Amino acid sequence: MGSDDTRRSLLRRRSVLAGLGGLALTSGVAGATPGQGRNRGGRGSGFPPAGITTWATDEDGDRYTASVGDGELSTFASVTPSGRPKYLGVHLTRDALSGLPSAAELEASGEGLTVHGAQSEEFFVPFPEAAPDPFTFLGFYWNPEGHVPPGVYDLPHFDVHFHFQPESVVEAIQPGTPEYPIPDARLPEGYVRLANPAGEFDTVIHMGEHLGDPTAPELNGETFENTLIWGAHDVDDDGVGELTFVEPMVTVDYLSSLGGVDRRTIAQPTVYPQDGWYPTSYTVRDLGADGVAVVLEKFRRQSA
Repeated sequence: MGSDDTRRSLLRRRSVLAGLGGLALTSGVAGATPGQGRNRGGRGSGFPPAGITTWATDEDGDRYTASVGDGELSTFASVTPSGRPKYLGVHLTRDALSGLPSAAELEASGEGLTVHGAQSEEFFVPFPEAAPDPFTFLGFYWNPEGHVPPGVYDLPHFDVHFHFQPESVVEAIQPGTPEYPIPDARLPEGYVRLANPAGEFDTVIHMGEHLGDPTAPELNGETFENTLIWGAHDVDDDGVGELTFVEPMVTVDYLSSLGGVDRRTIAQPTVYPQDGWYPTSYTVRDLGADGVAVVLEKFRRQSA
């Protein structure tokens, strides 16, 4: 691990609200994300697997870490001997689930930004060089009071953005109302564009639009714990939106009480934004005293 001064100089902190707009939904492709469930076996510290795993490093070649709560965050990639990507993930030490700043503390320190009436802390974190295309970096968000829509995602939680675009492109995204369409073939199966109460779509700073599954439990009266969001934006200004990130969202209570491995299927589009390896599954893993991990898995090679 590098020195604190090195780590602070490398850590890119910003603050945004990971807003999803209102609860109103506008349909694209009908259908539901299949195959969700929790496997309570598999707890232990043998993950990620040694020998095929590398960690993001700083300019001195030490493991890159970001301070989250009382703990740390780091990213890793696992590649099979044949060169096939196996895992791309983020690891949180157990202490990262405690000592997290409140919204008032973020506002008072200047590390938080009020958007849609809530505070959030933003981290841009590099992936290892072994991360598969099209993945570029991790956008990680601590939301002490959650975010909109109220009554759904207003619980303390983390947003975990696995981005497809360079940091400079993502950082240039500003709030607004997108005017472009997103063709049905570019939407993941069963996912829809999330609209605000006025029925308009929202572009969120440093993110873009958010796409959700209208059959998700939290959108149907159940308490939010763990859900999967896709992101979209017109990054090349061709007048058409495309997928730009995949985002597990997990509450602190869920992570603190998790036992074993929770594996869920990731809905896929018909048309992909770039050539590369795309995950068809993700897991949230309890690693015991070693912490927790949010991991993309079961990659398939796709062409744009």
